[in-house]
Amino acid sequence: MGFAIPAPSVGSGVMALDTGTIPEEFRNHPDWKDPVPSVTDAATLGDGLRQARELSGRSLAELSVVTRVHTRYLIALEQNDWSSLPSRVFSIGYVRAYAGALGLDEQLAVERFKRECPDPSVPLQPPVGVAFEEVRRYSPRVIGAAAMIAVAVLGWNVLQRVNLMRAPSPSDIVSIPESWTLGAVPGQAVDLTAPRAAPPDQTIPALYVTPGLEAQLTGVDPADAEAAAAAAAANAGPVQKAFNPRGAVYGASATASQVVIQARRAANLVVSMADGRVLFARQLSAGEAYRAPAGVTATIAASEPTAFDVYLNGEHGGGLPAAKTSLQQLNARASTMARQMAADAEAARAAAAQATLSAIAPTAQAATSTPGSRAPATSGPVPYNSVVQPVG
Repeated sequence: MGFAIPAPSVGSGVMALDTGTIPEEFRNHPDWKDPVPSVTDAATLGDGLRQARELSGRSLAELSVVTRVHTRYLIALEQNDWSSLPSRVFSIGYVRAYAGALGLDEQLAVERFKRECPDPSVPLQPPVGVAFEEVRRYSPRVIGAAAMIAVAVLGWNVLQRVNLMRAPSPSDIVSIPESWTLGAVPGQAVDLTAPRAAPPDQTIPALYVTPGLEAQLTGVDPADAEAAAAAAAANAGPVQKAFNPRGAVYGASATASQVVIQARRAANLVVSMADGRVLFARQLSAGEAYRAPAGVTATIAASEPTAFDVYLNGEHGGGLPAAKTSLQQLNARASTMARQMAADAEAARAAAAQATLSAIAPTAQAATSTPGSRAPATSGPVPYNSVVQPVG
């Protein structure tokens, strides 16, 4: 007695036998989907994508809307037309989107695309010495050409020197002329005399002085030697060493000071008042100076008195007399010297004026004593007839 095996229904929990075909019950189920073959089973990536699309029953236009990839690129992928695809980055994106829309493994599809469509761009490789090999290949020719040029230049120079060389030939002059050794006249000996003196330089005539003009201008008669000597002695004051600043100058201004203390070498100088106030304290270097104010009672203390020079009214007045010197005494010396210089200048001017009067007095006396040299004085105008006499 045979038993009929009922066909299991979907969801009944009974598994159908694997007969190599899909039962119709499974195909008729609303949730059934045909199994999608793997992308690696097809001969090429394009064949696998086309077979998957055909099994899905969708057109290229529908998949283009889903993947947002243009139809011509989907056709190029199915036909393995890699040259029609855009750049490699976009192509990989299109493959990934198309495989995902068809239910295929996106990563497997991308890996197969990379194998079937290798990247044409070659990474930058380090130099392998091709240029050096090229140079080495042609180096014998270059060396040979350079050697030939060098030999040609050297040969041309040698040839030129050989052509310029001449064999020594006897001179046409049989004997040296006598005029070459003795002189311009044959037979005449040449005697050297003593050297002559150098010609005198251009002489400058003596300065012309108008008679009487020198005495009128200076008040001294040039002919009188005694008067000229006295005037020169009166005008020639004592020449002393003047103050010459050779460094920084501290203290009061030049118009408010008569005493200047200058250092010959480095030494300390302190100027303080009786109440203990310090006006100046510094180690002066050689050439630096200090202008002491006038009318101030203070004491000057020096670490080495011989290292300082004192200038009174701009002229050298010796050195510091002691380690401690009264500034009031130095100001008094400066005032005394100023008064003495003024008195000497006044005396010199008086002596010069007296000498001038002494020189002019004899001439004036002689002019007044000469008869007829002076016309009588008149109280009124001179008549014309008395001056101009008519010609008879």
